[in-house]
Amino acid sequence: MAGRITLTMIKPGAVKNEHIGHILTMISEAGFRISAMKFAQLRRSQAEAFYKVHKDKTFFNALIEYMISGPLVAAILEKDNAVKDYRELIGATDPTKADNGTIRKLFAESVQKNAVHGSDSDTNAQIEANFFFSTSERFTEDGYILL
Repeated sequence: MAGRITLTMIKPGAVKNEHIGHILTMISEAGFRISAMKFAQLRRSQAEAFYKVHKDKTFFNALIEYMISGPLVAAILEKDNAVKDYRELIGATDPTKADNGTIRKLFAESVQKNAVHGSDSDTNAQIEANFFFSTSERFTEDGYILL
């Protein structure tokens, strides 16, 4: 069975361009429930740890610089098939290839500045949620802590 959570980050460019409200509205209208959310700014070491899977790629340093360039909004989103459904909502990494009406098509500046992050697997959703949120910061609709 597919997982019930995914992690999103509204990236610094989308925050700077004041797209937080629009993006959160799209998330809510797509049936996701926000079970944890925070406004934060990553330190270099945190950004490098979060994106360590990309360490050997040519875009790594530019990605890190972008991710530490300003505040972001991190959130755990809850819904059946959360990872799959959120990835459909955000669209392709390259906004020029993203479907019309997706978050990245509407709000991304470029491949690198693609407005939002979305977990790519149920396993990574758990790892990424743990990166940003303690268990005491997560709440389900009935008030219980979301693990």
